Amino acid sequence: MSTNSIEWKESWEKPTDYDIAVTDMEQSVAAIHDGTESQRVWLVEHPPIYTAGTATQPGDLLDPDRFPVIQTGRGGQYTYHGPGQLVAYSMLDLAQRGSDVRKYVHDLEQWIIDTLAEFGIQGERREGRVGIWVDQGPNSDGIRMEAKIAAIGVRIRRWVSYHGISINVEPDLEYFSGIVPCGIREHGVTSLVDMGITATMADVAHALRTNFETVFGYETIDG
Repeated sequence: MSTNSIEWKESWEKPTDYDIAVTDMEQSVAAIHDGTESQRVWLVEHPPIYTAGTATQPGDLLDPDRFPVIQTGRGGQYTYHGPGQLVAYSMLDLAQRGSDVRKYVHDLEQWIIDTLAEFGIQGERREGRVGIWVDQGPNSDGIRMEAKIAAIGVRIRRWVSYHGISINVEPDLEYFSGIVPCGIREHGVTSLVDMGITATMADVAHALRTNFETVFGYETIDG
């Protein structure tokens, strides 16, 4: 495989246990660093869980008994993963991309924004907040409302990235009520279906692949 191509794997049709996914990623990170494995992106769906990043606050776990709570080494705070949410794990050698973590996160954001745009959704960055947001217009009191539609949480080891992004396609949004998503209490969570977009997981997976190639400049090869 050329240095300008990466392996693209999709296994979201059947939920993947989170611990299995993390073990797989850690093995890939070591192999990519050693030059024995290609860079890769892996699209998965998980059973319902809450994951805790390195910046979690104890008070943000509101219902610890609802789903398993897993401590993870990614950045960020609490988030929910479950059916109807597409997770994309990105294992790239950032040493080949100038060892620029800020640029990498910016590219992840752009990847999500461009993907959402294919479904008529204007995803936006917010200063001081992680993830991608959508403007929901003013409420009955004239206060402008917004909600998070995609999350980002990354970890870097030996300049190889892992963990990645998640996009809410059609998850049960009530499940987010067991946590304060990413530590932000004043804004909600939404999904493509919640916004009236009838896209399928397959539709979003296809859009992620084409926009990844555009944003990151790699050819994707089926893994």
